[in-house]
Amino acid sequence: MGDPYSWLEDLSSEETLKFIEERNRRFREFVDDLPREFVSRVRKYLGVPYVRSFKCCGCGVYVVVRELSRYVVKLIRWGGGEESIISSENLGEEVVISEVYPSPSGSKLGIAYTLGGSDEGFIKVIDVGTHEVLDELRGTVGNLVWCGEDRYYYVRMFRSGKSVDGVEAPTERVFLRELGGGVEELVFGEGLPTNYMISLEECNDPSRIFITVWRSWCSTYVCGGYLRDPSTWSVLLDVGDYLIKPVGYVGDEAYLVIHDRGGMGRVVKVVGGDVEEVIPEQEYPLRQAVIAGGMVVTNSLINASSRLRIFSTDGSLIKEFVFSKPLSIESMESFKDLVVLKGESFSKPASLYVVDLNALSIEEFYGCGEVTEVRVSEDWVVSSVGTRVHVFIIEGEGSGKADVAIVYGYGGFGIPVTPFYLGPLIPFIEDGGTFVVANIRGGGEFGEEWHRLGMRERKQNVFEDFKAVLKYVRGKGLRTVGWGVSNGGLLIATVMTQSPNLLDTALIGYPVIDMLKFHKLYIGKLWISEYGDPDNPRDREYLIKYSPYHNVREGVKYPPTLVYTGLHDDRVHPAHALKFVAKLESVGAPAYLRVETRSGHRGATPETKVREYSDILTFTYKVLKIKNH
Repeated sequence: MGDPYSWLEDLSSEETLKFIEERNRRFREFVDDLPREFVSRVRKYLGVPYVRSFKCCGCGVYVVVRELSRYVVKLIRWGGGEESIISSENLGEEVVISEVYPSPSGSKLGIAYTLGGSDEGFIKVIDVGTHEVLDELRGTVGNLVWCGEDRYYYVRMFRSGKSVDGVEAPTERVFLRELGGGVEELVFGEGLPTNYMISLEECNDPSRIFITVWRSWCSTYVCGGYLRDPSTWSVLLDVGDYLIKPVGYVGDEAYLVIHDRGGMGRVVKVVGGDVEEVIPEQEYPLRQAVIAGGMVVTNSLINASSRLRIFSTDGSLIKEFVFSKPLSIESMESFKDLVVLKGESFSKPASLYVVDLNALSIEEFYGCGEVTEVRVSEDWVVSSVGTRVHVFIIEGEGSGKADVAIVYGYGGFGIPVTPFYLGPLIPFIEDGGTFVVANIRGGGEFGEEWHRLGMRERKQNVFEDFKAVLKYVRGKGLRTVGWGVSNGGLLIATVMTQSPNLLDTALIGYPVIDMLKFHKLYIGKLWISEYGDPDNPRDREYLIKYSPYHNVREGVKYPPTLVYTGLHDDRVHPAHALKFVAKLESVGAPAYLRVETRSGHRGATPETKVREYSDILTFTYKVLKIKNH
């Protein structure tokens, strides 16, 4: 089967750049000057302080905060008070800071950042007191773990070619590096096959380290050992085709979460090769757990919302925290008798909270308050084979009502869609719009089995779930805007090509679209375990049935569609978006393309995002004739 638009995969060619320029101009002509009406409204909500990531150390918590016009690294001291350490403006133009890695004392700091949100970037290590640059890494690097104050481990992804030990990319390796000297050695991962990924994880015992090896998106094994001696790093537990996650140590006993059996996750302890169950599998999925203060703190998802539980190390429940509104706990980190966690809701930006294990209490540590008042309700929708799909429904508190709902979904890689700060979409809520989150199969909202029901040859389940939610929303008398990003972009594009009558508008961001070639573009080979292998005839048979790029038809009435991407996206190749729009144009579909020249898959500067969201809202309002208040 020929590919008439394969030339758009060459982003450096004059022909491709001309294609992008012409489509950008066409989009700008369509929206005219209307985005200016949204800029101030979007900026108001996108500009509030939002915690992107954090890391604990001896002197406090280092936090990456997205502000109105920049990313800034702050130190929030344990005893109170905060100070700004460095901002994205100090590192260059279009800088997006993603992570920070303080040394044990906190006197030295690794700062991970990219230009325009690309995956490839930098880690700059500075002396916090003097801002002297002590070391710098370039490439797809991250996951830095300090080994004392003068050495650190880090993970490097080899994106193309071969790794230093001769394995075909993509694959990852762990290196130990001397601070400032540039001297480093490969200490873990030698010989690991293509597509194997590695994550390093500190734990409650500062003398030890965990190493998780990812064979696929649903299969891992965990190694452990002494932090300062990689020769002690050995397999703690490997049970085959299941996810295993580290928790912490109690003496010589390693605590882990296994997602076997029903896929909800249970806590076990491992010592000397023996495995003993500590916390049995529950009705709802266990997302993560840490050990602090001699207790096990768990984050479970109850209908896609977080619930915090505290157990003794023998598995007895001590306390449960039930939050007053749907909340996401996205990450947790133990520090002595404390657990610091990042949480957010639909109306509150990501903030930091601290659980005190001595007082068995939780309080806000850093962040801003509620930004707006919204009404959140929940419901269930029946999909194919009687599957019940959970939905969040978010509406404004005002009396005005528009007859439009934005329906958001993802449905892949075991990633749950839990409550997230709506930010730039709040103007739509204020204008009477409804926002619906569909917790469809393929995600992790209801355990690992829920994920596997949306993988590979079962991917059609994901699309059927989303169609059922669209029908449910339409049954309420609302017009539907399908919105998804990345794998969610694949979702919307597929539903649009299979059931265009269910969508009044489609918003498709940074998408995977060409399901017969995704594995040949950038690091797409990593997704074969999730989607299937296009080079395998059996997998190719089901991939081509839903691949949006291969299912655009003549004579079909497609909804007005905005496909948007970024030239700095080096994870999902922009050609997916470009080729899909070209195919839609060839059959006369009302499709528009917006290519941001300053953003990638990992995000962009706040001002770049303000422009992008203003354009997305403008497009939606214009094609559906929504009144902008």
